[in-house]
Amino acid sequence: MKIRTHAESHVVELDDGSLWKIFPGDLATTLSWKPETDLRLERSAERTSSHVLVNTADQSRVRVIPADETWSDGEVKNALRDG
Repeated sequence: MKIRTHAESHVVELDDGSLWKIFPGDLATTLSWKPETDLRLERSAERTSSHVLVNTADQSRVRVIPADETWSDGEVKNALRDG
């Protein structure tokens, strides 16, 4: 999949029309993403996210949830604290 838009730093729209909210602790990883970056969406077994987006070029991963969902403050704080 390719990026259709990434206008807001925390939300990415893929070329299939799906919108994904990027986990706050993973935003720095997305700074190098370009429209031609090839991404793969995978289910995640992590508690903090339902899916991950994987950059196929370097295998970097970011945790995501559907854009209409929200993380609980406790999950975000715990994940950021634990790394």
